[in-house]
Amino acid sequence: MHPNEITRQIVDAAYRIHRALGPGLLESVYEVVLARELESRHLHVTRQTAISISYENLRFDIGFKADLIVRNLVIVEIKSLETLCAVHK
Repeated sequence: MHPNEITRQIVDAAYRIHRALGPGLLESVYEVVLARELESRHLHVTRQTAISISYENLRFDIGFKADLIVRNLVIVEIKSLETLCAVHK
């Protein structure tokens, strides 16, 4: 499956979940529900995956944790905010 099709599925699922649950819940709630919705669409999802980084020839095993990685191609960072700031983009 092409990354654009995966992304389309993610956006559609997120939109449906937002319409059903509404705003204001914790990111962890949206994460578990979105992961389940994507799995029901036969997309492999991993949650809270550590992503390593390299800096000055040093490797750090946990640079950050990706909320979701879908089919090992698309990283999803979930935000539950009233307003997005520049840092979130």
